[in-house]
Amino acid sequence: MTRRAAAVLLAVAVLAAGCSGPETPGPGAGTTSAAPPSAAPSSVVLPGRPPKRRPLAGKVVVLDPGHRLGNARFPDEINRPVDAGGLTKECNTTGTATDDGYPEATFTWQVAVEARRLLRRMGAQVVLTRPDDAADAWGPCVDERGRIGNPGRPGPDADVRVSIHGDGVRSSTAHGFHVIRPGDRAGWTDDIERPSRRLAVALRDALVRAGFTPSTYRGAGGIDVRTDLGTLNLSDVPAVMAELGNMRDAGDAAVMESAAGRLRYARAIAAAVRAYLRG
Repeated sequence: MTRRAAAVLLAVAVLAAGCSGPETPGPGAGTTSAAPPSAAPSSVVLPGRPPKRRPLAGKVVVLDPGHRLGNARFPDEINRPVDAGGLTKECNTTGTATDDGYPEATFTWQVAVEARRLLRRMGAQVVLTRPDDAADAWGPCVDERGRIGNPGRPGPDADVRVSIHGDGVRSSTAHGFHVIRPGDRAGWTDDIERPSRRLAVALRDALVRAGFTPSTYRGAGGIDVRTDLGTLNLSDVPAVMAELGNMRDAGDAAVMESAAGRLRYARAIAAAVRAYLRG
């Protein structure tokens, strides 16, 4: 037998001796049972994925997709005068459309739904001011929309409100977005005017970063101030209205009609809300 073969036989014999049976029990060993070999020590912590970042957890965001597809079928209802915050306005309007017939109501709904998805991923609770874009339903009126999410109203108290619209100006030079913030009106918006300024700037900046051009025809630097809008006047939380583009401009309309364009708008809205609430 060679030396190498002898060494192999010796190693096998040693292993067999070590595994041939249990060790001799020590004192008192008969009163306990050994843990099964497969049991893992309780102190072992298995690695896992880090928790998802949810920067808006606990926050409530109201998104107000302007108009509703069925408004045109209910003229008596949407033309009814309602309180718009110390002044009277129509309950609602039909909204505008692109020259191809793509309705503002559908555009605002699709952007709002996409923005809701993004905000929910950040942990926010999102409330929409209308349930759908049904062609056989109308409203709600601007006075109801403006109060949704206010403290003391039914539903969760909101931290912020963004009203989503598209403009319909017929001019060969009118294009781009503008963000409308409430002016200072005693007894109505004086409590939200300053924080709404910050929200307007956050949304304007987010839209610019997303590649959108500020309005060439309204406001200054992409921001306008108005005191005649019920959805802003009646809000008790910081609020803005975004005219995301001019639907009568061919360039703006092409972006608004595309799924990719609407996703860009939604991302900008979500980014602005996050920046404002985390700032």
